Amino acid sequence: MPKMKSNRGAAKRFACTARGHFKNKPSHLRHILTKKNAKRKRNLRKHDLLDASDVGHARRLLPYS
Repeated sequence: MPKMKSNRGAAKRFACTARGHFKNKPSHLRHILTKKNAKRKRNLRKHDLLDASDVGHARRLLPYS
């Protein structure tokens, strides 16, 4: 049986933590930054955990994580 492939788009966006959760970086920090205030941009810098309802999808896209 051949190895399963990881979805490369998901591999670049999500990382598996030691406890089995998935961390991701929030969106909205790429462009049109002048109208966003400093507090909003500062909070978008932090990594976030993927919502529990989406973890099943991420596990399917990343079988070896």
